[in-house]
Amino acid sequence: MTPERRGLDLRLLLPAGAAWAVVALVLGMPAARVVVVAVSVTASALLAATALAVVLHRAGVGRVGRQRLVLGQLVLVAVAGTLTAVIGHRLVATTGPIDQLAQRRAIVTVEGSVSSDPRRLTSTTLRGRTLVVIRLLVLRVEGRGAATRVRTPIVVFGDESWLTVRWHERVRVTVRLQAARPGDDAVATASARGQPQVFARAGPVERVAEALRADLRAATDHLPADARGLVPALVIGDTSRLPPDLDDDMRATGMTHLNAVSGSNVTFVLMATGWVAGWLRVPRRARLPASLAVLAAFVFLCRPEPSVIRAAVMGAVGLLGMSASRRSAGPSALAAAILVLLVIDPSLARSFGFALSALATAGLLFFARPWGDALARHLPPRAHPLADAIVIPLAAQAMCAPVIVLLQSSVSLVGLPANVLAAPLVAPATLGGVMTVLLAPFGPSVAWLPSWAAGLPAWGIATIAHVCAAVPWGSLPWPGGAFGALLLAALTLAALLTGPWVAATARRRPWAAVSSVVVAAAVVVPLPGGGWPPADWVIVACDVGQGDGLVLRTAAGRAVVVDTGPDPQAMTGCLDRLKVTSIDAIVLSHFHADHVTGLAGVAAGRPVGELFVTSVSSGADAPSNAESSQSSNSDARTGGSGTSDSGTGGSGSRDEAGRAAEVERVARNYRWRVTPLRQGDLLRWPGVEARVLWPGRTLHAGSVQNNGSVALDVRAGGLRLLLTGDLEREGAAAVLRELQSLGQGSRFDVLKVAHHGSSNQDPDLVRAVGAPVALVSVGAGNDYGHPAARTLALLASAGSAVYRTDRGGDIAVVARGGRAWVARP
Repeated sequence: MTPERRGLDLRLLLPAGAAWAVVALVLGMPAARVVVVAVSVTASALLAATALAVVLHRAGVGRVGRQRLVLGQLVLVAVAGTLTAVIGHRLVATTGPIDQLAQRRAIVTVEGSVSSDPRRLTSTTLRGRTLVVIRLLVLRVEGRGAATRVRTPIVVFGDESWLTVRWHERVRVTVRLQAARPGDDAVATASARGQPQVFARAGPVERVAEALRADLRAATDHLPADARGLVPALVIGDTSRLPPDLDDDMRATGMTHLNAVSGSNVTFVLMATGWVAGWLRVPRRARLPASLAVLAAFVFLCRPEPSVIRAAVMGAVGLLGMSASRRSAGPSALAAAILVLLVIDPSLARSFGFALSALATAGLLFFARPWGDALARHLPPRAHPLADAIVIPLAAQAMCAPVIVLLQSSVSLVGLPANVLAAPLVAPATLGGVMTVLLAPFGPSVAWLPSWAAGLPAWGIATIAHVCAAVPWGSLPWPGGAFGALLLAALTLAALLTGPWVAATARRRPWAAVSSVVVAAAVVVPLPGGGWPPADWVIVACDVGQGDGLVLRTAAGRAVVVDTGPDPQAMTGCLDRLKVTSIDAIVLSHFHADHVTGLAGVAAGRPVGELFVTSVSSGADAPSNAESSQSSNSDARTGGSGTSDSGTGGSGSRDEAGRAAEVERVARNYRWRVTPLRQGDLLRWPGVEARVLWPGRTLHAGSVQNNGSVALDVRAGGLRLLLTGDLEREGAAAVLRELQSLGQGSRFDVLKVAHHGSSNQDPDLVRAVGAPVALVSVGAGNDYGHPAARTLALLASAGSAVYRTDRGGDIAVVARGGRAWVARP
């Protein structure tokens, strides 16, 4: 059933959509160009207004024609208004010296107001210390011999000392500034150079809100771990105690909207407020102000950040969509909400969260009521509430699916069932959590009952996420990017348009309807097990020629890249084949050309979270090894040891320093954070954990750069992988000693053979690892004799099956039944 055009006024959605698209387009433009666009649109609006006045006085213009002219004028006015807001925000944010100081990567001292809660980054913790991110509204900056008062938002990265900072406290700290990406809502990012100094506490209202949040956490301490983390996340957006495995499973099942403040939370709070007001017989005139007061208090409790304000506005609009008497006003309210939010915060135009929230609200407005009524007609009267529980997530999923494809490059088959099963549990969890917030200040015993009233349904939601995430073939690969999104949007539209016919046919000829659905599914949906990549891949060794390019899967469409090979195009092709659209991090084991030259190919069209590099500086090999290195190279060309500095030939310190400088330049252009890795560092991404086993120091035996390679002990997908870069015998022996000192065992499922399989291996490490799968990244017909015959024999004696990129291309390792299996395209 399609939206009821007679009952819904959709006209204002066009101006809102046009303004949204234009703002998203200009966010990354220089300020001067935005001004030019705004002036052009404003002038066009004035000219159109003049022409409209003339046309409307002419005879022969019908009612429909006038409406179209007015609608066109509204589009121009909406675009001009939001562009003016963009310019205003840009001027306010960039007034003062911070923008220029960030371009120079200056070290400055800032004073500002904390505008968000500190948040642990799940991606990385270095040397056992947590990396924390926090937003700061800078009010004063001291740098380059001057002190200036400003109002500039920045994002600060610091250590665990920032976890004690509270919202709206005033802090002072020394930071190194770095320019933010174009279109970001922060002017700069900053690396803290010390601990924050709090010199002013938050106000009394902020302290009350913080106390209520702390009371909620204390009142839920006795709940199971999943419920203990999910109740605060669901009710007030506090994800500080959400277990990582639950977070991963909720992402996999499309339930992440439940571990943050969303429009559905707001809708339930407003519905409960209306019910209480009716029960107390509050006059109707007073109910709207009462609801607005409750909404304002709820937003303040959850923090009035852009995402929370967006959820509050969309939740209120969604409530209109569920109301039969006010449903016709829903689209106009949604359009107004989009325009208001874009004026308040133009950066929302490029926010996936904003897009998903707006589309989900549109799904409720268009489809929830008619679909719910149609389904209820086929259910017993007592089961009518079940209709809403089914159609609400279905309507939201139908509208949001194309955007989700942009994020995941896959279509979840378990997302809809998971959300349908969880939907009846959201309201009691939310309302039980709100009751816990209200009663917790009186003591944990008073809040014990409502905490369990929230905890039990929250535990049920977590169980649904875990079970559905474990379903085999729970998601299907789908083309990424704009093409994949448009394809899914077209298929969704076709399903909506043919839905009534399918339903009518199903009633008359059930078997014909079933056959049609099966045929359509066979055409659109690939059979499990076919295509590339395999659905459960953990790591892929890309065929990049004579070099290393490894990809570790963190989530659908997301990965960590370890080394980038010698050819940007080869690396781009591999990532495209894997449907990777976002890079959580890049790790460069060392600075030889066959490991770093493909860096630009990884960055092309994909956001990159962070760059990690070896901590061993570029330097020449020890002079005493020069002759042996040359001799080894000569032997390598005839099948000998092959201990050249890189897989592409010997490189002097000048070339290595030049490549390190080039990596630094690329990182600076893309505004990546660059972090050197040392022995003992811990790296974490969704579903992947890596310990840095090496480098612990500079080894002057052999090649300094090869033996300075980053070696990683990776755990992902239930497998253990050892990635060794180009380590030679001396560095490999140091890795074995580190493994033995950690006492965590030295057995691995997968070994990435060092230095393309050269013969300069440490036999003790290879035998101790005993990996069933050994990956050799090597170029066909290379001049260095890689992989060496003696290395292949060593691997065979250790019980390893060898898989080479020069024979069959890309190699994928998949995890099945706790074991490593290999798949090829």
